[in-house]
Amino acid sequence: MKLGKYSIGVGDRFSHQGVAQLRAIMKANSKGLDICPVWNKSNREHTYVHSVPADTRKEADEAVAALGYKGLYFVDADHINMSNVAAFVAHSDFFTLDVASFIGKESEPTAIKAFISSCSNYIGNLTIPGFEAELDVTPEILEKIANKFLAATQQAADIYNFLKAEKGAENFITEVSMDEVENPQTPLELLFILKMLADKGVPAQTIAPKFTGRFNKGVDYRGDLVQFAKEFEEDVLVIDFAVKEFGLPAELKLSVHSGSDKFSIYPIMADIIKKLDKGIHLKTAGTTWLEEVIGLAVAGGEGLELAKQIYANSFNRSEELCAPYADVIEIDNTQLPTVEEVTAWSSEKFANTLRHIPGHPDYNSNFRQLIHVAYKVAAEMGETYTNLLEKYADIVGGCVEENIYDRHFKRLFNL
Repeated sequence: MKLGKYSIGVGDRFSHQGVAQLRAIMKANSKGLDICPVWNKSNREHTYVHSVPADTRKEADEAVAALGYKGLYFVDADHINMSNVAAFVAHSDFFTLDVASFIGKESEPTAIKAFISSCSNYIGNLTIPGFEAELDVTPEILEKIANKFLAATQQAADIYNFLKAEKGAENFITEVSMDEVENPQTPLELLFILKMLADKGVPAQTIAPKFTGRFNKGVDYRGDLVQFAKEFEEDVLVIDFAVKEFGLPAELKLSVHSGSDKFSIYPIMADIIKKLDKGIHLKTAGTTWLEEVIGLAVAGGEGLELAKQIYANSFNRSEELCAPYADVIEIDNTQLPTVEEVTAWSSEKFANTLRHIPGHPDYNSNFRQLIHVAYKVAAEMGETYTNLLEKYADIVGGCVEENIYDRHFKRLFNL
């Protein structure tokens, strides 16, 4: 299997918005693009909402059938590891191998020495086409990189080899994820991470590094835009070099995790991938869930009341709800409205506070981030929540489609 040049991870916590998501993608494709949808859902999300991987496959297949979509599409077992991958084998054809927790783990000294020896051709001043300066590669630098990343790439190889035995090498897409860590990987580190993957026979088609700056869930990028632009372009150039140098798949491209709503860097990424004629994979998992809550608020009546109840039930559980997302959430609790304030809000006020429109006087990024991690609260409501998604399907679906197309695709692809 080969992933298209442009692909979008359309996560859906409650598996109700597949058609709306696909409508947005097909609308963009009608403008001359070829964006491949990838429905992604992690084991953690399945656990919280009491769903199973088969539900994600069903949602994707039914959306494709309903709209007569003829292009490529995939179902991603998102952020899986050896402890939970087996449950996804039958239903997924895209696997995000999350090996971030293995970064810095100890490797055998013989393996480290073997890796350094295999890099002898790159010691000295290394020229990467497109870089402003040569890279200084020393045995000491290689040893440091090996100590940091060799165990993580071995874990990726272990998961990949398991999947290869279970599904066959040509029957799935491999992504390697190293993004949920504190420190970003440098372009030089990324280069030798890719060599490790190639050496271990992992044919990654996308890789998700940790970039400079904060990629908090559901809100805009926070960081140095000039530094991000330099780093992103160098990573793209490193991938191009690694594909040719190490024999990795020609389809290999950067994957931007927690990529939803990073509006300030979309033009930067758009310019770079256009200039270098490269692809991108963007994950927008939580955006759809937020648009569901916005849609319920817009619907008014019992929809608005449920949206308010989700906030009320989350307000005093912030620490619990944020804990699994510690590296990608920053909430200033002093800036959260009280439950009493929200109870008095109109549909318009609730939606405008939650909807991500930079510069809008009502928008509150702290409120948005808390709702982002509060899907567990909605899951606890069971059919009370999902029944309203179905009752107000047209309104909610319209919000989902508008968000993906107008606020994401238009910025990322200059539509």
